[in-house]
Amino acid sequence: MTASRTLHVLIHGRVQGVGYRAWTHHQAELHGLTGWVRNRREGMVEAVFSGPRDLVDAVLKACEQGPQGAVVERIERLEDPGAETGPFRGFEVRATC
Repeated sequence: MTASRTLHVLIHGRVQGVGYRAWTHHQAELHGLTGWVRNRREGMVEAVFSGPRDLVDAVLKACEQGPQGAVVERIERLEDPGAETGPFRGFEVRATC
Protein backbone atom coordinates (compact mmCIF):
# COMPACT_ATOMS: atom_id res chain seq x y z
CA MET A 1 0.00 0.00 0.00
CA THR A 2 1.24 3.48 -0.89
CA ALA A 3 1.74 6.02 1.89
CA SER A 4 -0.65 8.95 2.06
CA ARG A 5 0.46 12.49 1.32
CA THR A 6 -1.08 15.96 1.58
CA LEU A 7 0.61 18.72 -0.37
CA HIS A 8 -0.20 22.46 -0.33
CA VAL A 9 1.10 24.38 -3.37
CA LEU A 10 1.06 27.74 -5.15
CA ILE A 11 1.29 27.55 -8.92
CA HIS A 12 2.92 30.62 -10.50
CA GLY A 13 2.75 31.80 -14.11
CA ARG A 14 -0.07 32.34 -16.57
CA VAL A 15 -2.51 30.11 -14.72
CA GLN A 16 -5.65 32.25 -14.48
CA GLY A 17 -8.07 32.72 -17.35
CA VAL A 18 -6.93 29.50 -19.03
CA GLY A 19 -9.16 26.93 -17.28
CA TYR A 20 -6.44 25.86 -14.84
CA ARG A 21 -8.79 25.36 -11.86
CA ALA A 22 -11.26 23.22 -13.84
CA TRP A 23 -8.38 21.25 -15.35
CA THR A 24 -6.85 20.70 -11.89
CA HIS A 25 -10.21 19.57 -10.51
CA HIS A 26 -10.51 17.05 -13.36
CA GLN A 27 -6.95 15.74 -12.85
CA ALA A 28 -7.47 15.34 -9.11
CA GLU A 29 -10.75 13.46 -9.59
CA LEU A 30 -9.20 11.22 -12.28
CA HIS A 31 -6.52 10.25 -9.77
CA GLY A 32 -8.95 9.85 -6.85
CA LEU A 33 -7.44 12.69 -4.83
CA THR A 34 -9.20 14.92 -2.34
CA GLY A 35 -8.52 18.56 -1.55
CA TRP A 36 -9.23 21.88 -3.22
CA VAL A 37 -8.07 24.47 -5.76
CA ARG A 38 -8.67 28.23 -6.01
CA ASN A 39 -7.36 31.37 -7.67
CA ARG A 40 -5.42 33.87 -5.62
CA ARG A 41 -5.87 37.61 -6.12
CA GLU A 42 -2.10 37.85 -6.70
CA GLY A 43 -2.50 35.85 -9.95
CA MET A 44 -1.50 32.40 -8.73
CA VAL A 45 -3.47 29.20 -8.32
CA GLU A 46 -3.42 27.60 -4.86
CA ALA A 47 -4.20 23.92 -4.31
CA VAL A 48 -4.12 21.18 -1.70
CA PHE A 49 -3.85 17.59 -2.94
CA SER A 50 -4.38 14.63 -0.62
CA GLY A 51 -4.17 10.91 -1.35
CA PRO A 52 -1.68 8.15 -2.09
CA ARG A 53 1.83 9.59 -2.47
CA ASP A 54 2.35 8.28 -6.01
CA LEU A 55 -0.94 9.77 -7.22
CA VAL A 56 -0.28 13.15 -5.57
CA ASP A 57 3.15 13.14 -7.23
CA ALA A 58 1.56 12.28 -10.61
CA VAL A 59 -0.91 15.18 -10.40
CA LEU A 60 1.82 17.55 -9.24
CA LYS A 61 3.91 16.52 -12.26
CA ALA A 62 0.93 17.16 -14.56
CA CYS A 63 0.49 20.59 -12.93
CA GLU A 64 3.94 21.56 -14.19
CA GLN A 65 2.39 21.69 -17.68
CA GLY A 66 -1.26 22.46 -16.91
CA PRO A 67 -3.96 22.85 -19.55
CA GLN A 68 -3.50 24.28 -23.02
CA GLY A 69 -2.84 28.01 -22.76
CA ALA A 70 -1.21 27.83 -19.33
CA VAL A 71 2.43 28.77 -18.79
CA VAL A 72 3.63 27.42 -15.46
CA GLU A 73 6.74 29.22 -14.23
CA ARG A 74 7.13 27.35 -10.95
CA ILE A 75 5.30 25.42 -8.28
CA GLU A 76 5.95 26.50 -4.71
CA ARG A 77 5.41 23.92 -1.97
CA LEU A 78 4.00 25.49 1.17
CA GLU A 79 4.56 24.38 4.72
CA ASP A 80 1.66 26.39 6.16
CA PRO A 81 0.20 24.87 9.33
CA GLY A 82 -2.72 27.31 9.03
CA ALA A 83 -3.89 25.92 5.68
CA GLU A 84 -6.82 23.56 5.60
CA THR A 85 -5.18 20.25 4.80
CA GLY A 86 -7.89 17.69 5.40
CA PRO A 87 -9.44 15.35 5.80
CA PHE A 88 -11.54 16.14 2.74
CA ARG A 89 -14.66 14.51 1.29
CA GLY A 90 -13.74 15.11 -2.35
CA PHE A 91 -11.97 17.66 -4.51
CA GLU A 92 -13.54 21.09 -4.84
CA VAL A 93 -13.03 24.36 -6.68
CA ARG A 94 -13.13 27.20 -4.16
CA ALA A 95 -13.77 30.91 -4.55
CA THR A 96 -10.88 33.29 -5.16
CA CYS A 97 -9.12 34.51 -2.04
